[in-house]
Amino acid sequence: FVVTHNTALALAISQELGAKVPFCPMVGSEAYSSELKKTSVLMEHFRRAIGLRVKEIKEVYEGEVLELSAEQTENAHGGYGKSIRNVLVTLRTVKGTKQLRLDPTIYEALHKERVRTGDVIYIEANSGAVKRVGRCDAYAAEVDLEAEEYVPLPKGDVHKRREVVQDVTLHDLDVANARPQGGHDVLSMMNQMMRPRKTEITDKLRAEINKTVNQYIDEGIAELVPGVLFIDEVHMLDLECFTYLGRALESSLAPVVILATNRGHCTVRGTDGQMSAPHGVPVDLLDRVLILRTLPYAREELARIVSIRAQAERVPLDDDAVHFDAALP
Repeated sequence: FVVTHNTALALAISQELGAKVPFCPMVGSEAYSSELKKTSVLMEHFRRAIGLRVKEIKEVYEGEVLELSAEQTENAHGGYGKSIRNVLVTLRTVKGTKQLRLDPTIYEALHKERVRTGDVIYIEANSGAVKRVGRCDAYAAEVDLEAEEYVPLPKGDVHKRREVVQDVTLHDLDVANARPQGGHDVLSMMNQMMRPRKTEITDKLRAEINKTVNQYIDEGIAELVPGVLFIDEVHMLDLECFTYLGRALESSLAPVVILATNRGHCTVRGTDGQMSAPHGVPVDLLDRVLILRTLPYAREELARIVSIRAQAERVPLDDDAVHFDAALP
């Protein structure tokens, strides 16, 4: 798509899509970097706009926290401080109660999630990751200054198998595997998401990740979520970028691309002034897009907008003042 004049559509589109659908905004001038090639910057934003929803069955301990305590022991290195030997957690569900003796490393995760008695949590059996779901609804009558999210008491056993859904983008997988460590499956990729510094990702690595992603999609483990790439001031891109953009749009893993500009007929960058085209976009690319021209608001529409805004801000305005504001240039 090519949208002219109104770049405020980016915010409206992102809010309409919601948090589950990737939305990646960029400005045409961002393609020019001293660290990365122009084509690499474009592909990075392309893959930021393509999501992957991974479903995994994990063994977890879930329930309401009845007791939370730490067993301490003398510091092995001497001194007056003590170290934590074990963490005792008692969890309760509708079906029963279970006491867990956990590794001391989980104590930091419990402290980070601010877990206390009466909270509903789940702990992954393999990784030890802790997630605070909310406050048990049995405490909903308590007077508390904090805004709590109350959840019902979990059903079933404390130890259960649960489907965990994680949303990532293809760029997250690229970055996680720029320096591969461990397995080559999607779940191993997601455990390696650390970015020490900005590095250029090769096409070979992206091809390997695409192969693995397609395999997991065929097996039903993952689901592809195409998002939206919004490129503002697209006339700032040069001929090389437009050529690469046309090639990337032909890929099976391509998001919806919206090109926004307020330029009319102007010179295409990178052609030394020898080529001019509408909106500064080569004609062969324009032939493949849908052009949506936005028009200025009519005076009646502006008056309606001013009236709605005045009501929202609780500012009293009569009809004459509303129409006067709408008539301003």
